[in-house]
Amino acid sequence: MRHIALLHYSAPPVVGGVESVLAHHARLMADAGHTARVIAGRGAQGDRRIVFIEMPLADSRHADVLAVKAELDAGRVPPQFAALRDELIHTLSNALTGVDVLIAHNVCSLNKNLALTAALKTISRRPGAPRFILWHHDLAGTTQRYAAELHPGEPWDLLRTAWPGVTQVVVSELRRRELAELMGLPPDRIHVAPNGVDAAQFLKLEAQTLALIDKLDLLAAQPLLLLPVRLTPRKNIELALRTLADLRATMPGAALVITGPLGPHNPANAAYFDRLKALRAELGLERAAHFLAEHSSEYLPEAVIADFYRLADALFLPSREEGFSLPVLEAGLSGLPIVCADIPPLRELGGDQATYFSPDADPISVAALIAERLTDDPVFHLRVRVRQQFTWQSVYARHIAPLLTSPPAPSPDREN
Repeated sequence: MRHIALLHYSAPPVVGGVESVLAHHARLMADAGHTARVIAGRGAQGDRRIVFIEMPLADSRHADVLAVKAELDAGRVPPQFAALRDELIHTLSNALTGVDVLIAHNVCSLNKNLALTAALKTISRRPGAPRFILWHHDLAGTTQRYAAELHPGEPWDLLRTAWPGVTQVVVSELRRRELAELMGLPPDRIHVAPNGVDAAQFLKLEAQTLALIDKLDLLAAQPLLLLPVRLTPRKNIELALRTLADLRATMPGAALVITGPLGPHNPANAAYFDRLKALRAELGLERAAHFLAEHSSEYLPEAVIADFYRLADALFLPSREEGFSLPVLEAGLSGLPIVCADIPPLRELGGDQATYFSPDADPISVAALIAERLTDDPVFHLRVRVRQQFTWQSVYARHIAPLLTSPPAPSPDREN
C-alpha cells in the first residue's frame, strides 16, 4: 500500500480534462488499496475514500497568483514571487505529511502558477521528500501558444529542465518526443501513460451488465458476438457454437454471448439447453460461449440487453425460422455489423446491409465469413483496441500501477 497525493490547480467538480483524469486516477488507486488524497486550489471531496485538501494558493486563478503571473509573463520576477513560493512550500509540506508518492499533474509543465512549480522543486530536493511523479498532459515549452510568456532563466527554466530524482510521465508518444527534446532526456527515461475511458459511464451500463462483464471477462473478447435469442431449437444455436469453435482457430479471442432464457412454452427446451451445454463442453468453449441464462434465473431487463448491443462487435443470427427479427433493427440502431441466416424475414429487414449464410452452412464457411467481415473493418479493430487497452482499468493495470511500485529515479544531488 502506498500513501499517494495528487496535485493540480483544481479538482472536480471543476470541469476539465486534467481534473477528470486526476479523479479517475485517485479512484483507481483507492480501488487498489492505496490511500489517496487530492490537493488543489479549488474543488471538493467527491469520494469518501479520498481526502480533499484545499490549498487556495495552488489555484491558477487565485488573485495573488494572477498578479505575479502578469509580471512573469512580461519577463519580470516580482518581489511577491519569493513570498508566494515560500508560503506554498510551507502549506504544501504540511499537506504532504505521511505521503510516499506525489503525482503532480501539469503544474511542472505549464506556467499557470510558477510559484507552485518552484515550491515543488524545492520540496523535491529535501531529504525524506515523497517520490515525485511529474505527469505532463501539456507542455508550455513546446508550443507557440505560450512562447511570449516564457523567458530565459528562473523560474521559467523549471519547465524546461529535467529535475533530478523525479519520474517523468507523459500521455502520448508525441509528448514523449517533445519532452525528450525540450529537456535533453533519452526517450526511454520518460514513461507514457495514456488517458482512458470509463466504459461503464460512457456506455451507461447497468450494474447487472457490469457484473457479467467482470465475471465473464468480456472486455477481452476479440471479437464479441451477440446472439440475443431464446434457447429454442429454431434459433439454430448449435451452428453458432460450432462456428465459434472454428472462428477461434483464426481469432482465438472470439467469444459469444447468448442473452435469452429458455423458451417459455415448450418443456423440451430444457433438454435442448442441456444438449447445448454438452456441445459447448465437447467443443472446449466453456470460457468463450456464455449463456446468460446460467447467470440469472430471471429475465434480463431490456436495459441490460441493450448494453450488450453497445458492447458487441457483431450480431450473429443463425436462426432457421423467424416471423420478424427485432435484433436486426436493434443492431441497425446500434451500428453493429449483422451476420445472419439467409431466410426471408432477415433478408427483408437486413437488405444489402447484412452479411448472409445458409442456416445449413458448414460452420467453417460461416466462421470464414465472420472473419472476413470483421478483419477489414477498421471500426471493429479500434473498438477492440479501446476495450483492451484504453479502459481506465486497463490503463491502471498496464501503466499506472507499475509506476507506483517502481523504485524512485536516482537523485544524487538532493539537498537540504
